[in-house]
Amino acid sequence: MSVLSAAASKMSSSLVQKGLPALTSSATNVHAPVAKWILATGGLVVGMVHVGGVTRLTKSGLSMTDWKPLGSLPPLSQAEWQTEFDRYQQFPEFQQRKSMTLSEFQTIFYWEWGHRMMGRVVGLAFAVPWAYFSFKKIIPPGYQGRMALLLGMGGTQGLVGWWMVKSGLGDDRRADRKEIRVSPYRLAAHLGMAFSTYSMLLWTGLDILQHPHEVSGRVKELAKSFTKASLQHARKIRVGAIGVTGLTAVTVVSGAFVAGNDAGNAYNTFPLMDEQLIPYDDMVDPDISPAYRNLFETTAMVQWNHRWLGTSTALSAIGLAGVGMLHPASRNAMTPQVRKGLMVLGGVAVGQVSLGIATLLSYVPIALAAAHQLGSLVVLSSGIYVVHSLRYCRPGLLKHTAQTVRTAAAATPSSGKIVVTQGIKKSAQV
Repeated sequence: MSVLSAAASKMSSSLVQKGLPALTSSATNVHAPVAKWILATGGLVVGMVHVGGVTRLTKSGLSMTDWKPLGSLPPLSQAEWQTEFDRYQQFPEFQQRKSMTLSEFQTIFYWEWGHRMMGRVVGLAFAVPWAYFSFKKIIPPGYQGRMALLLGMGGTQGLVGWWMVKSGLGDDRRADRKEIRVSPYRLAAHLGMAFSTYSMLLWTGLDILQHPHEVSGRVKELAKSFTKASLQHARKIRVGAIGVTGLTAVTVVSGAFVAGNDAGNAYNTFPLMDEQLIPYDDMVDPDISPAYRNLFETTAMVQWNHRWLGTSTALSAIGLAGVGMLHPASRNAMTPQVRKGLMVLGGVAVGQVSLGIATLLSYVPIALAAAHQLGSLVVLSSGIYVVHSLRYCRPGLLKHTAQTVRTAAAATPSSGKIVVTQGIKKSAQV
């Protein structure tokens, strides 16, 4: 009996020490090429988000005044460029930029054209390998629906992008006194859609890298290797990680409203705004009705929301990482993957909030602002990774594991009994 107990304890300890490493080799995971393709597509989406950010920061987004779903070549001759420039001059934005030369127009046109064409490249990079892997029957069972959803999200993103651009092209914008921009609401929808697509790509890629662990039952065995107290602590960390990831997403959306309202070029001090922590008088415009629109349209309100959401995200991430690394209960509740994820999450959160403050104090230079947007993706990715690494304590799995133990106990003959130590089932004769 002592030999069996020692063997079970050793196996349990080994599982916890190794955790659930990503299986990136085809020798150990036949679906690994699919995961790599999905994650590579996610990387392309990151690149597209970056190019989109620079397109906005260089005020290039309204340079193309039509939309062709299949795309087109840029103007190739002087005459074609002049025709395109003449078309641009018919729209409201040019009325505020009448000193623009053809050469300057070409620069902003190429940014917008490149952003749109990159979207089509991402679509092909997803659709063609999907067809190939489906033909080869390498897509894991049960994942085809998710692939179809991802393709649909990508196609919808193009439509949302044009819907956003149209908000800055209408004749109703000719009377605008402020610089003509796209609707901040539509910009937030466009950015939110991009981040949602990226998040699903990342989660799917991580899922497939872990697929053999799921089907072999290793994840369940890992869950059984922890004590009840350790699993409860791990679940608390997981809930905290979900909270930080969700808060990051909300902060990203609030950042879109900062960009859409050009709110980053005001109140360029930190932590005070116009020498106040909360500039009440500037946060509500009585001319805006209904009043809730101030949350999304008033410069002071929009910026205050973003700076304190960002600060809250950073503090929450640092606090979560601290609990995960330093709390005594964490020592026996987390795998190496979770520990590494928490370390990265805490570190990138500090970097992101520092970058955001530097961007604000520097009056939003293009390089810093673009890096700040990329930083939000890094924080989001780190949060998603931590949540995914803690799936061994997800409620559904624990409920199923407990039910399995109860079923096994009920099926045991009366001549024996089930002894469960640290979640490992062991039988002993009476």
